Amino acid sequence: MTNRSMPLTKNKPEPKMKRNKIKNDQSFGEKAFLAFTYIIIVVFSAVCVIPFWIVLADSFASEASFLKHGYQLLPSEWSLDAYIYLLQGSQLLTSYKNSLIVAIVGTLLAVAITAMFAYVIAHPRVKYRNVLAFLTYLAMVLGGGLVGFYIMIANWLHLKDSIWALILPYLMNPFYAFILVAFYKSLPYEINEAATIDGAGDIKLFFKIILPISTPVIATVSLFYAILYWNDWYLSLLFIDDHNLHPLQLMIRQLISNLNVAAYVGGGASYQVSAPSNSIQLATVCLTIGPIVLLYPFLQKYFVKGITIGAVKG
Repeated sequence: MTNRSMPLTKNKPEPKMKRNKIKNDQSFGEKAFLAFTYIIIVVFSAVCVIPFWIVLADSFASEASFLKHGYQLLPSEWSLDAYIYLLQGSQLLTSYKNSLIVAIVGTLLAVAITAMFAYVIAHPRVKYRNVLAFLTYLAMVLGGGLVGFYIMIANWLHLKDSIWALILPYLMNPFYAFILVAFYKSLPYEINEAATIDGAGDIKLFFKIILPISTPVIATVSLFYAILYWNDWYLSLLFIDDHNLHPLQLMIRQLISNLNVAAYVGGGASYQVSAPSNSIQLATVCLTIGPIVLLYPFLQKYFVKGITIGAVKG
């Protein structure tokens, strides 16, 4: 008796239309989520960009148009009066120079002092590191008070009408110090042990090993300090009476607070039109925001964590 081979039954392929329907159903949710995400991003970007555009556009508006229509997306009458008025005087350049000196020198000194102090607190072999950390936290929570702070800067240190009055008070921010402490503690201690075995001292260990692998957090803290120094006007309001030492932010505040624009900017003698006070305020903001905006692209690449991965093998 011969055995007949049974024909193999093949699974029938699903209809093409049905597969495409399943594929379309699966991608619909993803497309809806992406569309919703893009809408949120566009709305958020518009909320951030539109106020800046209004300031930029209305800085070119004439004073009469500004007084008649207020803030507009596109001014009805364009004018360069505000920029001409600002640039023909010397106060803008003087304030720019003061702000750059304070921001650059203050940021460099503050980052160096804060980084070294935070490393002392984070080092497990420092005897009184917990006491130092507690005092730092206490200073961050309580503060020193305005009267004692003013007496110390003006009477004891004699920094009245000095550029150092704008730099020294911010040299060590406790909050930024604790950010660095948290990062230092996340580093493997085996790095310190390996460097010590190779004969490196504490100073060489910190500057040659710890600082290079701490570039992301150092860049972040540097940006925080730069913004703090650049945007500060309070210290100059307290300790600076000489307008030749006024930074940009105090200049903006003086213009906003109904100060005599012609006397402060120094352009009223040769300019025949009355000072466009509203447009000047907006034009000053546009001229002073540049350095901080340009600083972000250079530091953005350092905002990536994980540079120490692979530093310790084993």
